[in-house]
Amino acid sequence: MVEFAGYHMPLLYTSIREEHLAVRGRAGLFDLSHMGEVALTGDGATDAVQRLVANDVSRLNPGAALYGVMCNEGGGIVDDVIVYRLSGGYVVVVNASRRFRDLEWMREHLPADAELRDESDATALIAVQGPRAVDIVTPLTTAPIESLRPFHFQGGDVAGIHCRISRTGYTGEDGLELYCDAEDAESLWDALLEAGTPHGMVLAGLGARDTLRLEAGLRLYGQDMDESVDPFSCGLAWTVKLAKGDFLGASRLRELDPANPPRRFVGLALEPRDVPRHGMAVSAGGQQVGAVTSGGFSFSLGHGIATSYVPPELAAEAQLTIDIRGRQAPARRVPLPFVRRPAKTT
Repeated sequence: MVEFAGYHMPLLYTSIREEHLAVRGRAGLFDLSHMGEVALTGDGATDAVQRLVANDVSRLNPGAALYGVMCNEGGGIVDDVIVYRLSGGYVVVVNASRRFRDLEWMREHLPADAELRDESDATALIAVQGPRAVDIVTPLTTAPIESLRPFHFQGGDVAGIHCRISRTGYTGEDGLELYCDAEDAESLWDALLEAGTPHGMVLAGLGARDTLRLEAGLRLYGQDMDESVDPFSCGLAWTVKLAKGDFLGASRLRELDPANPPRRFVGLALEPRDVPRHGMAVSAGGQQVGAVTSGGFSFSLGHGIATSYVPPELAAEAQLTIDIRGRQAPARRVPLPFVRRPAKTT
């Protein structure tokens, strides 16, 4: 157990490797109740979310969700979020480490005809991730979750507990995220664990969540992005819809070229014995050109992987090295994600 964003969280239950490979091959059960949930309602809710988030939420119908970023006036990323469109408004899911900063930012820019409510402490979030996730949850609910598309959700009872059932996750695998009242979380957890054990599902902690999301090329706020990083440099240009009109940070982002941002976010692959970590120097020609934002050992690939920002002219360069305890370890440029989930054949 470790401290994380003010919460006492499981880093691992057995081993990070075991939990990681279980999620890739079978399923893992994650307690993500530290995440923040912010409801926006009222006549001005859509305008409020459109102003706060760079993506275009006007295209969402109730039951759909999207990934996006909130930017400051300088174009830097305040947080990355998931926006859920409900019949009566929106729920914005924020990172635990940014919850109070996000609430302050959202309230500061909230129009008079929109209401904001922090539902974080009253809401639990449990995720079942992996290729067997839907098979595990299906017997516990009458909701037709097999037909639920990615980034869509529906309400329904799971093991007799009302949930918002979402086809989303942070692992690169298929899976479901279940939002319920905090008081029901323990019962839901026990029911999911009982249903998943025959399928080989394991409990999974923060360590496996981090190695899984890194293999999937998913960014981590505070390491891969912060308020000094624009979404174009971060490789998230697809989340910025400049044509939708004005939003926070739009003026600055319009001054940048999405195809040629100030920095490039790249994936790097190393030899099996070389394990890069956050903050290690990235060099080209003997000169430091960046630093590892996220790094570790890929249990799926069997070698070290890392992400880093480098100058645009070096983005395609293969001659990069990472300083691992005083030794320059060769790092070759590879596309993201490092690991891609196999496409369904049926």
